[in-house]
Amino acid sequence: MINTLQYRFDGPEDAPVLILGPSLGTTWHMWDRQVPELAKQWRVFRFDLPGHGGAPAHPTGSVTELAERLLATLDGLGVQRFGYAGCALGGAVGAELALRRPERLASLTLIAASPRFGTADEFRQRGVIVRSNGLDPIARSSPERWFTTGFAAAQPAITEWAVQMVRTTDPGCYIAACEALAAFDIRADLGRIGVPTLVLVGSDDQVTGPAEARTLVAGIPDSRLAVVPGASHLVPVEQPAAVTDLLVRHFSTAWQQPAYDSSTGQMSVVVPQASPVLSVPQQTAPVAEIAPAPQPEALTGRADPYDAGIKVRREVLGDAHVDRALAQADEFSGDFQEFVTRYAWGEIWDRPGLDRRSRSCVTLTALVAGGHLDELAFHTRAALRNGLTPVEIKEVLLQAAVYCGVPAANSAFKVAQQVIREETTPQE
Repeated sequence: MINTLQYRFDGPEDAPVLILGPSLGTTWHMWDRQVPELAKQWRVFRFDLPGHGGAPAHPTGSVTELAERLLATLDGLGVQRFGYAGCALGGAVGAELALRRPERLASLTLIAASPRFGTADEFRQRGVIVRSNGLDPIARSSPERWFTTGFAAAQPAITEWAVQMVRTTDPGCYIAACEALAAFDIRADLGRIGVPTLVLVGSDDQVTGPAEARTLVAGIPDSRLAVVPGASHLVPVEQPAAVTDLLVRHFSTAWQQPAYDSSTGQMSVVVPQASPVLSVPQQTAPVAEIAPAPQPEALTGRADPYDAGIKVRREVLGDAHVDRALAQADEFSGDFQEFVTRYAWGEIWDRPGLDRRSRSCVTLTALVAGGHLDELAFHTRAALRNGLTPVEIKEVLLQAAVYCGVPAANSAFKVAQQVIREETTPQE
């Protein structure tokens, strides 16, 4: 079914359910080394992301929808309450569950996670790479992101397993998952996570490292930090024994739920009033964020389109481009930037009548016709982010050559060719 996930169970049928969520590009096999020990106490439930590990390729573009598909799967199995441990994207799903359905969650572990994963630009750029080159460049670079150099050199079989795991993922589902991470941002919501939470991170993780972990712990009221030495991003694979021990200790002491009922998957565990087994990190005040000044509603009573416009503008053009444009605005040009954001992006680009791919095609053609080559450059980047392939952009420019003139199209091809080379060439 489209609204459910591929899954498997391990462990006693009458034990409480513990869910293990995978990272982007991995399968449930990333947890193979944890299952034997965890299955002694829990009914271990593992799932695959859409298009991963041979799962049906039904893409989902948001963490919220992933969480809803997981809940639909559990509902069909009669599982009402559970513990949850997730790595990276799997951790984002766990945090979403804690925020949206806290009554279902007994205890939580966030591994290699962050309240916001990098920047939206980074993940949308990764989608452009995959759309243009397939998954092979991402697959070949995965060991560098996932493992320490020493581990990758000493474990060639695991390294090759990691490459093949990514390579066999459905590209469309991988791109959709990148979009989900690009849109994920719960920095303002951490204080609402009310379940006991273990935040676990590898000391050498260069993707979502100790700094991101400390941000989570600073924001989540009932949380503890565990830093695993000698591990990078895929810490359950690189340091399986340490991760297993931490999971057993956390879920054995922090599980909060009433008496166990086999029909609902609930059980009673007395939480000892003792000092925590994990070190309490130094609490640092979260960085305050200045909210944008509220925009007045239009005289018609409609909400001012500025907020929608800035959101769409960032999603299409990228945070870096928009930040530069706004930073360069002064008393002379500031009103124009506000005008563009409110009307071009909030009124037109946000209309539901055309999807963003179609709007990119129209925009590229109009820019060729007007000879606006600077604008054409960043709208070529935007078209790639909106899902057009280089081949499709070429077809748009060929069509424009017929109706806008060969000289205009010749200049446009030079600009677009350079942008496409820059955006679709994998970084070494």
